[in-house]
Amino acid sequence: MDSTYQPDTIEAAAQQYWESSQAFRVSEEDGREKYYCLSMFPYPSGRLHMGHVRNYTIGDVITRYQRMQGRNVLQPMGWDAFGLPAENAAIQNQVPPAQWTYENIDYMRNQLKRLGFGYDWEREVATCDPEYYRWEQWFFTRLFDTGVVYKKTAVVNWDPVDQTVLANEQVIDGKGWRSGAPVERREIPQWFLKITDYAEELLTDLDKLDGWPDQVRTMQRNWVGRSEGIEMQFGIEGHDNTLPIYTTRPDTVMGVTFIAVAPEHPLAAAAAQSSPALQAFIDECKNTRVAEADMATMEKKGVDTGRRAVHPISGEVVPVWAANFVLMEYGHGAVMAVPAHDQRDYEFAQQHGIEIRQVVHPASEDQVADLQTAAFVEQGVLQDSGEFSGLTSGQAFDAIGDWLEQAGKGQRQVNYRLRDWGVSRQRYWGCPIPIINCPDCGAVPVPEADLPVILPKDVTVDATGSPLKKMSAFIETTCPQCQGKAQRETDTFDTFFESSWYFARYTCADQHTAMLDERANYWMPVDQYIGGIEHAVLHLLYARFFNKLMRDAGLLANDEPFTCLLTQGMVLKDGSKMSKSKGNTVDPQGLIDRYGADTVRLFTMFAAPPEQSLEWSDTGVEGAYRFLKRLWKQVFGHVAAGVAMELDIPALDDAQKALRCSVHTTIAKVGDDIGRRFTFNTAIAANMELLNELNRFTDTSEQGHAVMQEALEAVVLMLAPIIPHITHSLWQELGHSEAVVDCAWPECDRDALIQDSVTLVIQVNGKVRGEIEVAADADQETIEQAALAEENVMRHIKGKSVKKIIVVPGRLVNIVVN
Repeated sequence: MDSTYQPDTIEAAAQQYWESSQAFRVSEEDGREKYYCLSMFPYPSGRLHMGHVRNYTIGDVITRYQRMQGRNVLQPMGWDAFGLPAENAAIQNQVPPAQWTYENIDYMRNQLKRLGFGYDWEREVATCDPEYYRWEQWFFTRLFDTGVVYKKTAVVNWDPVDQTVLANEQVIDGKGWRSGAPVERREIPQWFLKITDYAEELLTDLDKLDGWPDQVRTMQRNWVGRSEGIEMQFGIEGHDNTLPIYTTRPDTVMGVTFIAVAPEHPLAAAAAQSSPALQAFIDECKNTRVAEADMATMEKKGVDTGRRAVHPISGEVVPVWAANFVLMEYGHGAVMAVPAHDQRDYEFAQQHGIEIRQVVHPASEDQVADLQTAAFVEQGVLQDSGEFSGLTSGQAFDAIGDWLEQAGKGQRQVNYRLRDWGVSRQRYWGCPIPIINCPDCGAVPVPEADLPVILPKDVTVDATGSPLKKMSAFIETTCPQCQGKAQRETDTFDTFFESSWYFARYTCADQHTAMLDERANYWMPVDQYIGGIEHAVLHLLYARFFNKLMRDAGLLANDEPFTCLLTQGMVLKDGSKMSKSKGNTVDPQGLIDRYGADTVRLFTMFAAPPEQSLEWSDTGVEGAYRFLKRLWKQVFGHVAAGVAMELDIPALDDAQKALRCSVHTTIAKVGDDIGRRFTFNTAIAANMELLNELNRFTDTSEQGHAVMQEALEAVVLMLAPIIPHITHSLWQELGHSEAVVDCAWPECDRDALIQDSVTLVIQVNGKVRGEIEVAADADQETIEQAALAEENVMRHIKGKSVKKIIVVPGRLVNIVVN
């Protein structure tokens, strides 16, 4: 054994062993409990960053620990390879996106291997591979046939920089989630998936996900946004048709003083034909940010359409305004405005001189309604509401609902904030949508025999939009139904389409004749999923939806894709998230070259619990490296002292027993820290403390050497999931022929935890004054007498009256004196 720790040779040897022995290649085994651990796959941007390293180290630690528990563990890896960055890089570097992407994949795969991650590389997938995306094309055609897929012209979020449509979930604070550009509103034909058909199930099944963070489940509940209310019909003065609105506060209906419609609403469009001011307002709103979150803070603007609505109960005529705070895609694009009881309506009414009419009043003295300063938005008691006056808000909900239903002017209804998923993108580097547009037959799905529709790779990408729209060889084709001339769809899928099912494809990545096979039901659902909380509403919601689609198509048996979810925190430097624009990034490759992969892994797991942000520290990295050198030195010294004899537990003296007690206490703690709590930092800290104790253990007797052998073996096994390279070597140096990667987790000897005696700290009035050693089973009176007799304690209580003695079993004695 070399006397110095040399990570480059140690890590190369371990990785060579894992690869040659196919240590992480797994198959289905009926006799073993399966465990599927998955980290969200990366976009192949060129190089790993520290966020990747942290995410994938967490997953690898969990995977290796579960292997040591005897489970059949799957941990795959792949590449979320489609997307705008490849197009932007192609423009910048004058290379096709495919070439740029595959070169990055090769480089990043090597980086992942250098970090020692235990992936089953036989299952690797890249979403830009036709062998992968052919099956989502196939599935899309099946969803088309069953009516889950449809196309319509819709007001969409348009990113003027990336020149593509964004889903509502991809608009963050009114800006594109990738480009950061202010989003515009446009009407474009789009393909949609009916995620709203699954809204209730997506909501109720959140209750099954006990292994998910409450924060993520709350975010999804809010996004689905279930509400119970009443849809009612306002008349339109001078017209036979009606104006439907939906409200969750029917108790305020008698306080309606105007109706607000979206600028795109047909009523506003019709009125604008004779109103230049209204038309100008509508044109202005086309370039207004559309994110719903913006609606609360943006300036409220509107124009009176000149049309009048008729109240369904009172028959009162109220004005109809076109307002920028009403979204056409939510509800019917029209809302009843009650300024006295809605703050947004209140502000708008004050700005435009519209009546504010209070109809709900405080139900108790604790409530205050001062309409001079703000709307009264709480529930209360109705007044000035005709036959409904005197009812509470809850009673009025039912009474007004009954009245409207009996009058044929409304009905109770459950609504959802969730909108159907628009999956069309006007970009090149994505999966082609498998539809042929025929002038006679309409939209026709590409036949299965003609799949995949392969994305052309030899293209020139520039900033003028998708090159597919200029490629007649790609566009021009024949209709599968009538054999007439037709054109291919040139839109590609939203890249979240690919990431919504990759977890299932890993289970049977070598299946070339079907999207999934029976192996999917062996491995699914994923037992532990790991990724950033920024995906709470986007990827995680779509993946849950897609899993249910695959289940309903008979491809999967499980309802939910991910049983447990761990959302790791960000990696910070100088208090800010690492980013190239801030110049505060740290290159993992440089650290690996200098310190070795184990040092990088150890630091990222030790610096903070996984759910919390990790503050980068150069000194912390150096400290991790020093610990590994110290561990190596400790084992070297032990091995140099000769082969350890067999442990004779009955023959151990008190000091040897005490060390064994520490070892097995640590085994129990670390097993819980890693296996249940995922507090890898405390697991490492416990091993550091144990190693310190081993350094203080100077017993060189045969049994002392045997106890040290057991202790070092335990440390190596406990740290093997975290620092697998050095432990691979140390395990061999400790005399084992079996690789540590195939070893079981060390068992805690409960008998070793039973102590003959314990050391108790003695305090006087809360200050430490001494220690005593007593029998482990000593009664309270014996402990008290021993504490009072301790020499230093006696000096501090001399001449004073002992008021009481507090004994904390196994820890301390506190003597309270006057």
